[in-house]
Amino acid sequence: MADERAIGKAGAPFELWVERGKIREFARATLSSNPAYLESERPVSPPTFLTTMFFWEDAAAGTSPWPHVKLDPKRGMHAEQEYVFHGPPPRAGTKLTCTSRIENVFSKEGRRGGRLTFAVMVTEFRDAATGALVAEARMTGVETEKPPEEGVSK
Repeated sequence: MADERAIGKAGAPFELWVERGKIREFARATLSSNPAYLESERPVSPPTFLTTMFFWEDAAAGTSPWPHVKLDPKRGMHAEQEYVFHGPPPRAGTKLTCTSRIENVFSKEGRRGGRLTFAVMVTEFRDAATGALVAEARMTGVETEKPPEEGVSK
């Protein structure tokens, strides 16, 4: 079961470079043909590009607070992802300073798997040069009370 004591825990800041090649790779991987992502010298990043922060965040280095939540991965899954931009999405060449924190842990009754426990992590993306808040990502994970039954498909 998730640990409510994780609420408020924050990871150490980490850097995310928004790179032209990575924007292009991400756009191609998501089957986008938008020239704004593919043809410019300083392309704008696709709205969900900030998901790549998971490649930069490092629990071993203390940048991810998620281990404090202690969700059981055998009973957990990704439930929701939301992005809020406080201006245009970042362009290639932008260096972001990112900080993640656990915003909430809560439970509610489910229909089939018993009680469901949710954990919400918010990551702030700030322009490293100015400190301005560029975007926020809100990721929600969920854990079922009951473990999955072996060999049962519904």
